[in-house]
Amino acid sequence: MAKPASTLRIHYYRSAIGRSWRQKLIVKGLGFTKLQQVVVRPDNPGFRGMVAKIPHLVRILPPADASTPPRAGARPN
Repeated sequence: MAKPASTLRIHYYRSAIGRSWRQKLIVKGLGFTKLQQVVVRPDNPGFRGMVAKIPHLVRILPPADASTPPRAGARPN
């Protein structure tokens, strides 16, 4: 049985307005279309490098655990 690939949960929390075109392309390349969005991407050096280029715009969240209920007031994606 194959081991499941690990993933990154990335939260886009600060706008790319006023940032360089390169940083805007990285945000788009990660798949973000709106602020406060959370995307799940494979944990590999390519995506880690993209996140490392814009740490002031995104956060890496802990993995979602099915046994933990969502926090109060959290909006679904």
